[in-house]
Amino acid sequence: MIHTIVLFIFENLMPTVHLLIKGRVQGVFFRATARDVADEIGVKGWVKNTEEGDVEAMVTGRETQVQKFIDWCKVGPRKAIVTNVVITNKEEERFDSFQVIRR
Repeated sequence: MIHTIVLFIFENLMPTVHLLIKGRVQGVFFRATARDVADEIGVKGWVKNTEEGDVEAMVTGRETQVQKFIDWCKVGPRKAIVTNVVITNKEEERFDSFQVIRR
């Protein structure tokens, strides 16, 4: 029974990552498209523009979902030119939905 409980706990852990997406990523519908992609994949969190011209996101979900979102961020929407995605693992954080944060 202890093994079952441990497996249950590990299965419920959902990775949370912070992403800093660099390149031509503002003014190309990156945030709106990221929200649509996040909803389709099933990840939760937020996305916003930075003052430095990058896009920043915090995402949580199952490992495969988070990886799919990261893979999409490396390409972005059609008009984006992504030059780098800085990925930082974070403590697990729960979100109710995926939101675009506007300044």
